[in-house]
Parts: sequence; C-alpha cells; structure tokens
Amino acid sequence: MRSRAILMAGVAALSAAACAQAQTFERGTKNADFEPAFDNQTRAPLVDSDVSMTVETLADGLVHPWGIEVLPDDAGYLVTERPGRLRVVARDGTLSEPISGTPEVVAQGQGGLLDVALAPDFAESRRIYLSYAKPVDDGLSATAAAYATLSEDMTALENLTDIFVQEPGSSVTKHYGSRVVFDGEGHVYVTTGEHSSDRTRVYAQDLDKTYGKVVRVTPEGETPEGNPFAGQEDAIDTIWSYGHRNVQGATMRDGQLWTIEHGPRGGDELNMVEPGLNYGWPVISYGIRYGGGDIGSGEAVREGMEQPVYYWDPVIAPGGMLSYDGSAFSDWQGDLLIGSLYPGGIVRLSLENDRVTEEERMHMDLGRVRDVEVDSDGGLLAITDYEDGRLVKITPAESS
Repeated sequence: MRSRAILMAGVAALSAAACAQAQTFERGTKNADFEPAFDNQTRAPLVDSDVSMTVETLADGLVHPWGIEVLPDDAGYLVTERPGRLRVVARDGTLSEPISGTPEVVAQGQGGLLDVALAPDFAESRRIYLSYAKPVDDGLSATAAAYATLSEDMTALENLTDIFVQEPGSSVTKHYGSRVVFDGEGHVYVTTGEHSSDRTRVYAQDLDKTYGKVVRVTPEGETPEGNPFAGQEDAIDTIWSYGHRNVQGATMRDGQLWTIEHGPRGGDELNMVEPGLNYGWPVISYGIRYGGGDIGSGEAVREGMEQPVYYWDPVIAPGGMLSYDGSAFSDWQGDLLIGSLYPGGIVRLSLENDRVTEEERMHMDLGRVRDVEVDSDGGLLAITDYEDGRLVKITPAESS
C-alpha cells in the first residue's frame, strides 16, 4: 500500500512526543575510555529545539531505499533501492516502475545500487550520477560511480558511463561508502569504504588503492587540477583524502566538504575534509573492535593524523547527511542533519566556527534512516532502510 497518511495525529501530540523523546534519551555507556582532544568533540549538550513537527508518509513499499534526490519543477523524487532499482516517487506518493538502464550491481551484503545525485546542470543536461557496488573480475566487487542521462519521460537511463571504479576489487561485500557530492566548482567527490576485513582495512592508508578514501574527479571522470597526489609516483591521482573507514554521508557546507563515517564499536566520525590529509583509520580510532580489543595502535591521537571534528560513542551508525539551507526550519540554517541507522532517527548538530555546540535526537521512532534531503519547500525528507521502507516528509506543524 502506498500512502500519504499523517503518521501522528495533532500538533499537541507531536510536540509532546518530541519533548518526551528529548527528555528520556540517554546516550549510554561508552565502549572505549578515550579522552576527547578538545571540548565538545563528543557528547555535546543534548538539546530539544522545541519545534512541533508533522511527519507524513509520502510512499511506502520501497525495498531498502538508499539515496534520494529532489527533482525540479515538482516532478517528485528519485529514489534508489539497494537491490538495483531506481524509481520516481511522484508527489502524490505514486511509485513508478523501475527506470531502465541502471547498472548491474552486486546486491549482496551491504552492496547494491547506492547513492543518486542530480548534476548541477540537470535542468539542461538531464544528467544524474549513481554510486553502486560494481561486479568486477573473478567474482569480486568494487565501489563505482557513473553518470547517465534521464529520459524526458523519466522511464530510462541512457549512455551510462563510469567515472570512478575502486581499485582493487574485493571479495567482501561490506563498507562500500558511498556518496556523490558536487562542490559547485566543476568537481565531483565520491566516498568509499575499506571493505571491513582485517586484511583490507589497512588499504585505507595506501595511496595506490582507493579503499577508505575520498576521491575527486571531473564530471567526466578525469583528474582535475589541484588534486594533492596528482603526478606522485605510486599514488592514485584522484585521491583527495585518506585514512577513512566507511564514509556513508557527505555534504558541502559553506564551500567546505564534510563527511561522516561509521566507526567500529564506538568512534563514528564527523570530519571536515581537507586535501591530502590522513584521517587515521585503522591506525587510530575512538572505537574498539566489535568483540573487544584495540583498533590499530590502540590510540585515538597520533601526530600526522587528523582528529574528527566530532565523534560518537556509542555510535549513531550514520547514513546520509546534509547542511540545512531550507526555509521551513529557520533556526536550523547551517546545521548538519544526519540519518541514523542505530539507534535510529535523525541527528541534528549545531556548529560555531566549525565546532559542534549542541546535538539533538529527533524522530527516533522512524528507525533506520538511510538518507535525508531538503525538499523544495524547505521540508525535510527521510528514507528508511527496511524491506518495506518509507519516504517521509517532516514539516513544522501549523499553529492551532
């Protein structure tokens, strides 16, 4: 059943539920006994923004949706489903048939069809970008990103062309990344993961491999001027930053790239990404192994490796992230809104001078939020990562 039903009845009930959630949420016991490197690097004050909100289901019946983009001219939304489908969700909640021409994907483990992004000139070019788990030689897979042209009737993709394929292929179907972000200056950023295993996670430190990296390419997949390792022997030209674990959220904020990545047991990281820098994984971490025991050096700080702007212990298991720039929630301008897979819902961070000042947990009853986006009217969109996933819209409740 596809629906457009209000999930919570009444402004008063919504406000009471939000307040109760803020008052009762507790972060829980830390997994690791690390001291933060600076004030508010973790566990910034928990707040309640005291905004009454309406949550509306625009569509359900989505199978593990992973990425969402808002189409111009009220044409609806593009949503990926991890098994390999791309659909249009109309504003009345109608789901299209799967769009043809999508890439072949490895829909195993955490792999499949992942992010979707509109080219900055989509209105003229009809170009979209996708990231996905690509089958490569010998039964392996790799994070890949591609562009294609969306037909005028939005039923087909044409001229699918890869702009990035991770090297080397992996036998482990975990930790693909992967978000696609534009900086408005002719560059495309693609985030990756390191495929999780003890054998491959160390590749995040290797500059001749694109595991655990942010890469920067042109819209056609070429190496742009200014990449930090371009022309360096034994380094891949497209690498922008390294030492990441599994970057599943990325956004531009005031012209600066921000990423968010999964830690192990503790240690999810928010990073402000600069070219050529090493973000530490798997040498340093604010987390520990899932079964207990040290990660890498057992340290959280090491010279020559960057500190996260913020980290979580216990984790939020981050999904997509955005810097809010809509009109519906005026007090959130410039705040980071992050999907949480566990314990679920949406995490809001306020920042001043690139440091976190407060944190809010919202709509945790939504469960596994895989991606968030701002609608054309400033409302907040979220997709939930389930076999019967939903697209919901969150807006300020009207005053009574």
